Amino acid sequence: MSSCSAKDAKKEGNMKWWQLSLVGIGCTIGTGYFLGSSIGIRLTGPAIILSFLIAAFSTYMVYNRLAKMTAKDPQEGSFCYYARKAHGHGVGFGCGWNYWCSNILIMGSQLTALSILTRFWFPDVPLWVFTSIYAVLSIIVVLTGTSGFNKLENLFAVIKVAAIVMFIILAVAVIFGWIGKHTGGFQEHDAFFTSGLKGFWASLIYAFYAFGGIEVIGLMAMQLKKKEDAPKAGTMMLLVLAIIYAVSIGLAVMMTSLQNFTEDESPFVTALNDDGLAFFPHVFNAAVIIAGFSAMTASLFGVTNLLVTLAKDKDAPAFFEKKIKKLKDLPLPSLGLATVGLIASIIASFAVPGRIYEYITTAAGLMILYNWFFIITSSLRLISSSLFQKILSWLGLLLILAAVIGTLFEKTVRPGLYISLLFVVIIAIVAFFIQKKGKQNKTAS
Repeated sequence: MSSCSAKDAKKEGNMKWWQLSLVGIGCTIGTGYFLGSSIGIRLTGPAIILSFLIAAFSTYMVYNRLAKMTAKDPQEGSFCYYARKAHGHGVGFGCGWNYWCSNILIMGSQLTALSILTRFWFPDVPLWVFTSIYAVLSIIVVLTGTSGFNKLENLFAVIKVAAIVMFIILAVAVIFGWIGKHTGGFQEHDAFFTSGLKGFWASLIYAFYAFGGIEVIGLMAMQLKKKEDAPKAGTMMLLVLAIIYAVSIGLAVMMTSLQNFTEDESPFVTALNDDGLAFFPHVFNAAVIIAGFSAMTASLFGVTNLLVTLAKDKDAPAFFEKKIKKLKDLPLPSLGLATVGLIASIIASFAVPGRIYEYITTAAGLMILYNWFFIITSSLRLISSSLFQKILSWLGLLLILAAVIGTLFEKTVRPGLYISLLFVVIIAIVAFFIQKKGKQNKTAS
């Protein structure tokens, strides 16, 4: 990501803080929440609500620290710039490429989820057929340029929020016996922590993953008219997300037996399956597919432009900086590399159709958390903080670490940890040699 002077950065942007909050809500809600939460429910039961509240607090700490760094020293490079400034060029390089790789995995996760959801109507069609179709559609959207992308994303954001509100309204109506076949009241469960501490610990990663996307909002904070409003925008965004996440997930868990939840179906569809609302599964499934497609396309659009800025900072080959004027200044080489990532996801879904969504989702969530770790540690070095703020920051770091360690306790998600570590090791090795080369060049000069 390229950096600019604080003076230039402050000249940019006319967005109000509440507009950034709305954009953040739209960018964050995706299949990690609409589908991935089913895995979390299966792992820990009603305690998934607590997982989401813990994730909301940790996410707030990460964004709050990032927003304060942005307010003090506005930079286009956002968290990568701050990581470079706080820890050196190697860490800045690592954060940039870790973010790029995590978004590639997010695209794979969303792509697989879209295909799983579409099989709700076409159960006999192979997973790879739908992954191919959605990948092509996503590339077409990116080819329309920034204008076309923004128009579609605004529409998608409205549909996402409307889908959640629709579920909450219908769920309340069903519980009180106003509609459907439900006899009223909540489903009773044997325990709050159905799988003990180990299951709860393993569920944390899926709650954290549902809040993934705040890095994008950190980058978009540069468009604020008043950069000092960045913390306020993030606070409102996360407050709204925490409320609608906790309420909707809580209603879903309390409406049906835990055995009914599977990774192949949204928990909200599962919750209302037996209430005689024949229209709901179809309408909501379509809304979830739109939400997932939106998140996947946003990731594709983001990594395509991110690689350009990495190239400008000499953290990627200069070839990826090239843009095609006849295609609305589209960075075609960068899009090409992102497309390779999509193709890899299609191959993976064909080769390992059973657990691929869980593996990719876990790996993507973990790589997001690795960057969050450096956002907090960078802030502790770059901005002055009170003792209370430092304590909250360290608590945020401990909760992030807990979510990472939790993946060790569940064999169905453990491979995702290994995938994420493989990416990190490769990035770290490259970053080490780049930093070493930089020091040698300085010594020689």
